[in-house]
Amino acid sequence: MPAELKIVDSKAQSVSYDPLLTPEQVAKWLNTSIDWVWDHSSRKMPLLPVIRFGEGPGRSGILRYRTSKIEEFIAEQERFSAARRNRSSRRITTPTCSPTEE
Repeated sequence: MPAELKIVDSKAQSVSYDPLLTPEQVAKWLNTSIDWVWDHSSRKMPLLPVIRFGEGPGRSGILRYRTSKIEEFIAEQERFSAARRNRSSRRITTPTCSPTEE
């Protein structure tokens, strides 16, 4: 085995470090419970971008999350929240009559 590994592909050299996070780290970052992270990694919306390792019969697998994908998830949720606020503010109208008038 060589003492020093060399990267031959120039594309591989341009790849930046993007650490994988555990569900516990993601929960802490998002200020949520670990149960929320597990639920939104598999079945509840909004779905978290997850990487699954070791799935098989009788195993739930190991979950990991790319830091960059969690950052994108946060930005996307922020955009959705702003869009929802904008849509809901357009629906508010001034009543044309008072509640007692018929």
